[in-house]
Amino acid sequence: MHKTLIVTNDFPPRPGGIQAFLHNMALRLDPERLVVYASTWKRSKEGVEATAAFDAEQPFTVVRDRTTMLLPTPAATRTAVGLLREHGCTSVWFGAAAPLGLMAPALRRAGAERLVATTHGHEAGWAQLPAARGLLRRIGESTDTITYLGEYTRSRIAGALTPAAAGRMVQLPPGVDEKTFHPGSGGAAVRARLGLTDRPVVVCVSRLVPRKGQDTLILALPRILAAEPEAVLLIVGGGPYEKDLRRLAHETGVADSVRFTGAVPWSELPAHYGAGDVFAMPCRTRRGGLDVEGLGIVYLEASATGLPVVAGDSGGAPDAVLDGETGWVVRGDSPEEAADRIVVLLQDAELRSRMGERGREWVEEKWRWDLLAEKLKALL
Repeated sequence: MHKTLIVTNDFPPRPGGIQAFLHNMALRLDPERLVVYASTWKRSKEGVEATAAFDAEQPFTVVRDRTTMLLPTPAATRTAVGLLREHGCTSVWFGAAAPLGLMAPALRRAGAERLVATTHGHEAGWAQLPAARGLLRRIGESTDTITYLGEYTRSRIAGALTPAAAGRMVQLPPGVDEKTFHPGSGGAAVRARLGLTDRPVVVCVSRLVPRKGQDTLILALPRILAAEPEAVLLIVGGGPYEKDLRRLAHETGVADSVRFTGAVPWSELPAHYGAGDVFAMPCRTRRGGLDVEGLGIVYLEASATGLPVVAGDSGGAPDAVLDGETGWVVRGDSPEEAADRIVVLLQDAELRSRMGERGREWVEEKWRWDLLAEKLKALL
């Protein structure tokens, strides 16, 4: 019986977009034909307990490496080979091509017939570094397919591969659960709880890190408030940049118009999207192109919820927006551009509705998990 081994350093309960991508795909594969080899989230008692509880709930087998960072070391490669043989797996999916795809030759020798390596934003950064380019080239030569999120990441990564490996690349982006993210997701209750029922709300759902552009939104607020004095910026998520963002809001004089929710459980995210009138995340590329947005699934989740989106121009973020139809792409380092687009949307309910409806249609046409999972099954 055909079985698949997923080898990944990114898997829940560790939070993050890649983790959610892999888990959602795994849930749509046959659990009787699936084994996951992943790192441990945290070595603390709470982390170990959370990981064990999560693994027990899964319909498929999860095997954890004791390390918190799974790397293609000889020991980890031996474990992966052992799992492949023990469970009779004939295909392997590397959840992130770099660096775990370097295990591919050993797994091929052990009997793997199909090897698929998925790339995200960080591999596009790797492709700019001479030593890392060489590793990507090796991964491309030893796997059957390297997948990419969108045209931005494909073009960057393909340049590091041989022409043959670049020709075998296939698009496989993350999807959206359109039954979970929808216009009736409970946003009114969140607005009421936060005291925002009658106020125009710009919502941003993301980790709080510099690349995401929450600071650009805060700097845009004075311009937004000049046109819409009751507007409020709802920043949903946690992260290391929160203290800086709070300080910036005070320094800019807009602290009374900014709400920080902190980290929100996944089950409550749809309602927090729904609490907004406009979704905005003007992400930007940093560190000379090494810190870049791979795709930006949050834009698609917002579209599924029926919101128009304002996206930054970092990396593959524009791939998640139909510019002028589901929202707009702005320069991530321009508070003025972000403010102007947001003001237009806040002042035009018909435009918000039209863009939100088009976004919802686009998600249903192209970005549903079931469609993308069928693509992965074919690759495996």
